Amino acid sequence: MAIRVDTQDLDNYPGTVKVVTLDQDQIVPTGEEGDEKYVLSFSTTAYSDNDNNTSIQTIYIRRFKTGWCKSSGFTGSNGRFALDASHKNMKIKMDATVSGADGSGWYTITLEHEDGSYLSGESIAEDMEIKIRAIADSIHTADTGYILAYKNASVEFADGQFWIISGSVSGYYTGASRSSVRVAAASSNDCSAMLGFDLDMNSEELAAVSVKESVITENYIADSSDLKVQSGLGVAEGDCLMITDGTNTDYFTAVSGTTDTIIKVPTVATHNYTGIANGYTYVAASAGTGAKVQLLREQDPDGVPTMYYTDIDSITRFGLKSIINQIDYS
Repeated sequence: MAIRVDTQDLDNYPGTVKVVTLDQDQIVPTGEEGDEKYVLSFSTTAYSDNDNNTSIQTIYIRRFKTGWCKSSGFTGSNGRFALDASHKNMKIKMDATVSGADGSGWYTITLEHEDGSYLSGESIAEDMEIKIRAIADSIHTADTGYILAYKNASVEFADGQFWIISGSVSGYYTGASRSSVRVAAASSNDCSAMLGFDLDMNSEELAAVSVKESVITENYIADSSDLKVQSGLGVAEGDCLMITDGTNTDYFTAVSGTTDTIIKVPTVATHNYTGIANGYTYVAASAGTGAKVQLLREQDPDGVPTMYYTDIDSITRFGLKSIINQIDYS
């Protein structure tokens, strides 16, 4: 059953009601080999421009992945930040934006400030959201296809961290059709570091991290220098690794002389400390695994990439927001 939702712009045009319709549809999309799909649809008969009678395209949602970027949470003072004239700008890039204001996909936003007086994270997040959404009104022609990523963007401040969420949904966090958010330092008067985006975490980079692992090819004796592994791990000097046989686990660093199949391990005799304190037994593939070695890479402490929209309620609110933000209520 379709749900009709009455919407209003209470600040500028109170009393003017525009209807948005939420429904579940059964469609056969192109590229799906004739396979039917159940999707959520969001539509309206209202216009995005009442003078030109510009209709608003119906939104069909069948994938929930939404790109995001969050700050480190290590900056500020009790959830407050002292923005000033020298710390007010930051660069933002949504999805696969190709042009931006600088020709490389980035747009610069300027945040409100009070000459170094502390502002709450919530008020900064609200201002940041307004400035990001405003990019849609002056977006470069080459980036027209990404207008809604900016127009529907959300910014939240929670647990000491700023979360910037793309206004698009996709089936991918990476690639040309991705939903993503990236933040960079502005060329002048940068505030991204002050807000914790110098050590940010984002869905695009996190999704691109692949966990590589291999198995040992010979017995390893504790505190010996050579750990022999199956090729393909891609390990290099300075990499951090883990080895485990399900009972014992050691974490260690690959040192000088490491190759793809022979990892050089720190020893007491050479480096004054033991890299791997336990011995590990090689087991032929036909009899089991023996011990595996995993190459360690940066991870999100929340153990993601978490889908920002995780249930029907949240994705429904996203769809309604996407239509509402396009309606001309005048």
